[in-house]
Amino acid sequence: MFYRYEIKNIGNEEVLYLFLTMNYEFSKELGSNSSDSELRRRTNNFIKNNHIEFNGNKVYLVIDNVIVKAFQISKDQKIDSLPNKKSYDDLEFMVTVQLDDSSIVEINLRDYLLGALATNMVPNLSIEVLKAMAVLYRTYAYKQMAEYQVIKATNEFFSYKPIEYYKISFAPDYDGMVATISEAIKQTNSIFVSYEKEYILPFIHICNHGRTLEDSRYPYLSSVSSLWDSSSPFYVDTVNFSYSFLSKIFHFNIDKDTNFQMLEVSPYGKVLKLKIGNSTIDGKKFMNLLHLKSQFLSIIINNQSISVVTHGWGDALGLSLYGACHLAENGCSFANILNYYFPKVTIGKYIKELSS
Repeated sequence: MFYRYEIKNIGNEEVLYLFLTMNYEFSKELGSNSSDSELRRRTNNFIKNNHIEFNGNKVYLVIDNVIVKAFQISKDQKIDSLPNKKSYDDLEFMVTVQLDDSSIVEINLRDYLLGALATNMVPNLSIEVLKAMAVLYRTYAYKQMAEYQVIKATNEFFSYKPIEYYKISFAPDYDGMVATISEAIKQTNSIFVSYEKEYILPFIHICNHGRTLEDSRYPYLSSVSSLWDSSSPFYVDTVNFSYSFLSKIFHFNIDKDTNFQMLEVSPYGKVLKLKIGNSTIDGKKFMNLLHLKSQFLSIIINNQSISVVTHGWGDALGLSLYGACHLAENGCSFANILNYYFPKVTIGKYIKELSS
């Protein structure tokens, strides 16, 4: 990528020059149209991996001896400390949870996060990714308690079960798994994310089609590159459905002569609405009824069945777990990861005010 660098003093300021050539693999991607957040991430990794002593924050990107871009870097992601009279410590902050049987329990935030993270674990997650998830789930708990005074155990973003529920499914690694999750929670105690002083929602997906998506309803969601996701083992999935099964699911007759038509598709390929025979189906409802991994889908018509091919796993909004793992492998902290996938948010930490 960067084949050499120079540090020059301009006035009283150090400036880092990074040199590429158009023959290098990522040169075009890192040109003048590349996002600053991606350039900052790769630049910080280059500085760290090459043990470069650079005390400034201005960087010039040079391709074939021509400066094509100037940008600023910050070596440490800022976490704002917010003094508060109320304690938001995970062991002291109490949450009210409505369980799936409608019963109500009151537990401390640490125990809630333990159960929430365990329920939504995927294999081989870095602790930095777990910390990023803990921050997002904690933010959701703060938001729900502030607005509704209760959190539903099963909601549209994740689900909660007491950590003891996993003693069998996590065996024989239960103690180690609990210790890892506990450490992720401990290291992010009282940390949350906000946008314009409002708690955000915890949008997380397993992998996407190479880029996360914006959503006009949530201005803190940005479209950022996540090219690692296209190499994920979860990226492509194919499922077959017989016509008899589809007829039962949709409550009308479907056979090999039934017409399947994509009525509305987003610019990125997300199926928003489709037509099956004479019936119009919402894309999300179609995905949920067939338990598909995403709305980025294609349909192949066969004699006895259809094949549905999906790309990615989830709605491609917010944090990609697969992409976040690659960021962590390249030295990014949980704060770097959150700022990469949510570049418009602020990371804050509640600090208990001392009594006067």
